Amino acid sequence: MSNNHSVYSVPAPTISHLMYAFEVSPSLPLIQDDDEEEYAFLRRLLHTRELHALVKAYDAILLTNAEIGPSLSNVKEICDEVLTDIRPYAVMNDEVNDLYTLLQSPFIQALIQTHDTIAKRDFVPKLTGIPLEVDEDEETIKIVQLVKSQDTLLGERNSEPIVGATIKAEEGTGRILIARVMHGGAADRSGLIAVGDEVIEVNNINVEGKTPNDVLKILQEAEHTITFKLVPSAGKPLLRESRVRLKALFDYNPYEDKYIPCKEAGLPFVKGDIIHIVSQDDPYWWQARREWDRSMRAGLIPSRALQERRIMHERSDKKDDAVKPMSLCGVGKILEEDSGLSGDAYVCSSPSTPGCSSKSKTKKIMYDLTENEDFDREEIPTYEEVARLFPRAGRYRPIVIIGPPGVGRNELKRRLLALEPDRMKATVPHTSRTQKQGEVNGEDYFFCSRLQMQHDIDQGKFIEHGEFRGNLYGTSVDGVAELISAGYQPILTPHHQALKRLRTAELKPYIIYIKPPSFDVLKETRHQAYARSTFDESNSRSFTDEEFRDMITAGARIEYLYGHFADTVIVNDDLIGAFETLIRSIRRLDQDAFWVPASWVQ
Repeated sequence: MSNNHSVYSVPAPTISHLMYAFEVSPSLPLIQDDDEEEYAFLRRLLHTRELHALVKAYDAILLTNAEIGPSLSNVKEICDEVLTDIRPYAVMNDEVNDLYTLLQSPFIQALIQTHDTIAKRDFVPKLTGIPLEVDEDEETIKIVQLVKSQDTLLGERNSEPIVGATIKAEEGTGRILIARVMHGGAADRSGLIAVGDEVIEVNNINVEGKTPNDVLKILQEAEHTITFKLVPSAGKPLLRESRVRLKALFDYNPYEDKYIPCKEAGLPFVKGDIIHIVSQDDPYWWQARREWDRSMRAGLIPSRALQERRIMHERSDKKDDAVKPMSLCGVGKILEEDSGLSGDAYVCSSPSTPGCSSKSKTKKIMYDLTENEDFDREEIPTYEEVARLFPRAGRYRPIVIIGPPGVGRNELKRRLLALEPDRMKATVPHTSRTQKQGEVNGEDYFFCSRLQMQHDIDQGKFIEHGEFRGNLYGTSVDGVAELISAGYQPILTPHHQALKRLRTAELKPYIIYIKPPSFDVLKETRHQAYARSTFDESNSRSFTDEEFRDMITAGARIEYLYGHFADTVIVNDDLIGAFETLIRSIRRLDQDAFWVPASWVQ
């Protein structure tokens, strides 16, 4: 590397410091007579009220404590989304129209734009471009100085990482390069550090020949400021936030993930959280925020590909347990190679499937899907792209209640239908059996020939179907759609495998999983209510302990295979309380927007 460098830097002192230095400096004996006029002009300029006001505002913005600073940097984006969402309602509601007009006004738009500019710290001076004409032996260097936040100095667990960038050792050369810049982090806000920049020095310590962990140690030992000497990359990629929102279908804790570049850079979440994906540039570690999170800094989460591969290895270990499972060392090696973690470090402040009962039971369900959960077990739930679905007056989403047999789904359904018979309707099943005296076609059943019903089954027109005592039974997709078109809210209690046919853009169901409580609570509450066993065809006896255990086991299996589809989980430890919770959940559908698969609103 040549020793001839053209250096451009960002000075640490603020403008006010420079003004103070000018005022208290000696009488500048080196000033020549020819310079007196320029000196007098500069002195008058530094004493103007306008410049003092400007400098005061600049310092206030630049040195504002992060705790009282802007909490979001994308208010303009949120405002645009709100305008898009409320536009259809502006013509129907005066208050919505007023809000729509207000948010569109040029004054509000300018204010929001100014807010985002300050929040993103776009006002901070940017480095000038790399000179186009440089000597062949000359290399451009930039010096960047960042200040540690007070939270970081105090060592708080949730404090912002020092720099907010990932570094790595380049294969072959060993050069320390900036591998990733975290959106909203210190490096991103400065606008001075880019992916591909080569780190030459950190706090005047040459890092040539050092590893990323060596550099990390230097940063940890820094007290107040960190100064980088960098060779700029050939091209600075433009960082643009995506608008993708994903629903997490699993729990994630970065502090338990041994493959993440830095645990403190990770974003923890639980199943059901809505995550705003900021960047998917890295195929293995995405940058993301929780939706409506007030923190501006993005965190790392495993990408869909990385998480699927991780789960596949875990399942492979469990399947091959009888043989010889792949060692954790082997899995780690594969994940390291796939995720590009070798030599990667983050610049920051510190370095079983539920069982299934094999015992066969006679099913007392009138009709059911053929059980085939092998495919469902192979599905790997990671993330689902979602968008907000707003309620539509007079058009209800069907309520689908799933849960293990005996948990109380049918009793909850009966109470719902009795509460609002003019709004809620149960679907009428089809059957191939002969119509009995007193039965009304279209009310009790839709009666049809076995040949016709078998043809419709082959055509995929049934949500679920089965055979009972030589006759076919089933619930059709058209039957649910017709109830919705007629202004009713269908209530269904299908077999859980029917979700594969129900969860479509056409029906847009709201899925509620009724979960059994613990064994002791389940046994106590059912005995107090004199509940009759649904496993006994005559319903003449109470549940046995074995049936309670089977109910809990079946519930765990349903939750494991299909729980990520549920919009709400209700524990039926008290029938009255569970019914009230169910009613509140359904009422919310009339008022609130809900996150649904993105394909449902396109």
